[in-house]
Amino acid sequence: MIKRNLLNDLRIWAQKKQRKPLVIRGARQVGKTTLVKEFAKEFDAFVMLNLERPDDRLIFENADSPTKVMEILRLTRMGHIDSLSGKRILLFLDEIQSAPKAIGMLRYFYEDMPNLFVIAAGSRLQELFKTGVSFPVGRVEYLSMRPCFFNEFLCGIGLGELSEQVYGGIVDPMLHDQLGRLFQTYALIGGMPEVIDTYADTRDVASLSSLYNGLLQSYDEDVEKYAVSPQQIAVLRHLLRSGWSYAGQSVSFARFGGSSFTSSAVHQAFELLEKAFLVSLDYPVTSVQAPALEALARSPKLIWLDSGLVNFSAGIQVEYLTNTSLADVWRGHAAEQIVGQELWQALDRNYIDSQCYWVRDKRGSNAEVDFIFQCFGKIIPIEVKNGSNAHLRSLQSFTSLPGAGDLALRIWPGQFSVDEVKNPISNSTFRLVNIPFYLVGCIDIILRNKGIL
Repeated sequence: MIKRNLLNDLRIWAQKKQRKPLVIRGARQVGKTTLVKEFAKEFDAFVMLNLERPDDRLIFENADSPTKVMEILRLTRMGHIDSLSGKRILLFLDEIQSAPKAIGMLRYFYEDMPNLFVIAAGSRLQELFKTGVSFPVGRVEYLSMRPCFFNEFLCGIGLGELSEQVYGGIVDPMLHDQLGRLFQTYALIGGMPEVIDTYADTRDVASLSSLYNGLLQSYDEDVEKYAVSPQQIAVLRHLLRSGWSYAGQSVSFARFGGSSFTSSAVHQAFELLEKAFLVSLDYPVTSVQAPALEALARSPKLIWLDSGLVNFSAGIQVEYLTNTSLADVWRGHAAEQIVGQELWQALDRNYIDSQCYWVRDKRGSNAEVDFIFQCFGKIIPIEVKNGSNAHLRSLQSFTSLPGAGDLALRIWPGQFSVDEVKNPISNSTFRLVNIPFYLVGCIDIILRNKGIL
């Protein structure tokens, strides 16, 4: 059993006095249902409805209120409970996109039955954009679920104590080499729960191929369920079959992947995949001061949901086995993919909805910083690097601009450290915080706990 970080978020949600129904969003097979079932062990009663099933969907068709729904469920699914009064009851509505009436009723669960705990989820919530159905504004709250992060991977392969150290951002330096090797394995196989469970049993990467192929096929089959036209089906299928090879890279929408599709058609298709949590389109910012405003007219960087799927689909698994440093795999794109994937842990924790990188807004300049993190009213540049302090030109360019802070982060294979670096551009210094790959997901915790900010 993989202990998921979001279990704590669910407990915090359950303790709120003004608790709204919770909608968990995420791609297929990231573990939404398993998470809720684990959480359900903390309740007096648990009812799960899969609204893709006609019998479960019929309950909402035959009921005109939340009270009626729960009375039907008490009689048909909760035979051991005589009364709902005074009981902690969790109602889980899975695949809720299949029942528009259930979506509309969420607001009345909030208003009429505030003591009931209601969670909804779906692997194809993006279908709602085709049907025009939407969740009631102000009557629900959201939680994003992604593939397992590195600390969850450690838990899944039986290294719970290491997992706790990584999650807290405080790691014994003696564990550095071991964690570096484990992170390289995690970057290779990815964070899909079924993949991790299988790897924990077999320790054989070759045995995972059928799982990756099955996941890719399921995403491909979902296309027709939320595309709005035959052309969009063709574009989406093209992206899902060729787009993995562009992970960690800035992309142009026009004729993407050697196709004849227009920029507009590719852009719209990528936005659908982003709503489905399959990709993240990371646009650049040009300012060095908060707030971080995305330059949507520029090319975004493409980060897919899972590095294991990227490596399998792009055919680069062997490179992990022949390179000792992650930063050398696939010309550095593999490192940017996994760092972008892990950074979502810190972004979600700080309620940041978009991931960005930085480019200098100056004609002729090619200065670019891999990622930025907006924290405590500052924009902090992040570079994914192997090299020495002499090869930090983009960070030097960023920190030399008026209004920039004196803090920068480098994600690298080395140990945690803080350097004072001379900036030859501005003849000043800045603090360079070197963070090992395995601690990317808790950069905000590290910056707070070590008094760096």
